[in-house]
Amino acid sequence: MKNRYVKNLLKIGIPVLLIGGLIAVKLMDSPVGESKKDIKKGTQIPVNAFIVKPFRLSSDIQAVGTLLPNEEVDLVAETTGKIVGIYFKEGQHVEKGALLLKVDDSDLQAQLKRALFQQKLLSEKLERQRILFEKDAVSREEFDQVQTDYNLIEADISLLKVKIDKTELRAPFAGVLGFRNVSLGAYLQPSTIVTRLVDDGLLKVEFSVPEKYAGKALVGAMVQFTTESSDKKFNASVYAVDSKVDSDTRTISIRARCENPGRLLAPGMFARLNLITRVSNHSLLVPTQSVVPEMEGKKVWMLRNGKAHSTVIETGQRTENKIEVISGLSVGDTILVTGLMQVKEGAAVKPETVE
Repeated sequence: MKNRYVKNLLKIGIPVLLIGGLIAVKLMDSPVGESKKDIKKGTQIPVNAFIVKPFRLSSDIQAVGTLLPNEEVDLVAETTGKIVGIYFKEGQHVEKGALLLKVDDSDLQAQLKRALFQQKLLSEKLERQRILFEKDAVSREEFDQVQTDYNLIEADISLLKVKIDKTELRAPFAGVLGFRNVSLGAYLQPSTIVTRLVDDGLLKVEFSVPEKYAGKALVGAMVQFTTESSDKKFNASVYAVDSKVDSDTRTISIRARCENPGRLLAPGMFARLNLITRVSNHSLLVPTQSVVPEMEGKKVWMLRNGKAHSTVIETGQRTENKIEVISGLSVGDTILVTGLMQVKEGAAVKPETVE
């Protein structure tokens, strides 16, 4: 009797407990008093957004190069003889035309003095012959002979002056002199290098870039570079591109010119540089994490009227944390940066932060 009662109680109690549990779970999922509006609000996906705006963007090529002097020459005398004067100091800055060295020219000066006397004598004789020729007192042949003698002595004087000028070594341009390789009293040979002259007021930056840039218009492009001696950035401008590609390295050589105020730079320095090939003040840059790669290309999620909509874009250059958008977006568009894995087309989203 007792066992039958327990069985009946279990038959009734177990279903009641199951039904009660289901009701409790239902009540927990849908609290009493929750409105339809609250439910809709709870389905909005929290995201961070970014407003598209124009940025300054420059395209550059990184390279290494060497600084070269604007002009450089080994100064060599054009004549032989004993050095009678040295008029420069090592490391001195000189102007164009400055006298640097003098070779003994006493024999040439004596020859010039003699020629000048002969010129004076022939000049007087030529004048007398002209008067006589006008009076038909001398023949044309006699007059022409004196005229020729006078012209020859003038030519000899010009030649002697040229030889005397060559006994002087002068600076062909303004610059800084190097070490002196001769001494006072030494006998100078034409092949002897007296010193080196370097124009470092302007410097050239020589570097190479891969051959794929050979077809680009690089003349006039800006170059920014640094050296091992300073963290300061220096600017240069490309003025020449080599006419051929190096077949060994498959690179093309480029030269840029830069100012050197204060002589902070020196020829031979190593330079790390960026060749700026394009500068735009209206490039559209978006955060890299906002771009979603697909089989067909790339897309971003745009925010319109509180809902997410995907749009296909074309990208360009990358920066440290942004990527350039060439097409597909306009200034003022709002795109999603986070929550991209949860959103679907037309899904309601709620921006928590907007950059």
